[in-house]
Amino acid sequence: MKVRDATELDADACAAIYAPYVRDTAITFESDPPTPAEMAVRIATASKTHAWLVLEDDDGRIIGYAYGGPFKAREAYRWSCEVSVYLELGRRRSGGGRALYTALLQRLAQRGYRTVAAGMTLPNDASVGLHKAMGFEPVGTYKRIGWKLGAWHDVAWVQRSISTGDDPPAQPR
Repeated sequence: MKVRDATELDADACAAIYAPYVRDTAITFESDPPTPAEMAVRIATASKTHAWLVLEDDDGRIIGYAYGGPFKAREAYRWSCEVSVYLELGRRRSGGGRALYTALLQRLAQRGYRTVAAGMTLPNDASVGLHKAMGFEPVGTYKRIGWKLGAWHDVAWVQRSISTGDDPPAQPR
């Protein structure tokens, strides 16, 4: 498997990976799968300020992706990111999530970010296990925060420090 920076040309593959999560699960609270054109905009936007990476199998086919983006819009949060990872269905617990997150967290730290956070709709044992294995720590759970597929869902939040240094920190690049 190979991790590399995503380009807008990867939008079709990323949209195809994401669509079943949107349509068939509560893992994401989006209700309509983004089109490849919408996904291309997301990739371009994340790549400018944070990062968007894809995972290729040995044949060069994209089988997963991970990205970072702003945690919140307010200026004081500018050193923190929200991160997500998605693998093609059937590929969870294969090492792909770990490979993507390892590269993503390194890239975000290089850009000057200090903390990453991730939200996980519960139950989601694979995601909980991945985040724990990657050193994320639980920080809280929003109870019954989202309604999807005929039920209320909790969202657990985890975070991890990815960089330390002198304060005040330099602006993220």
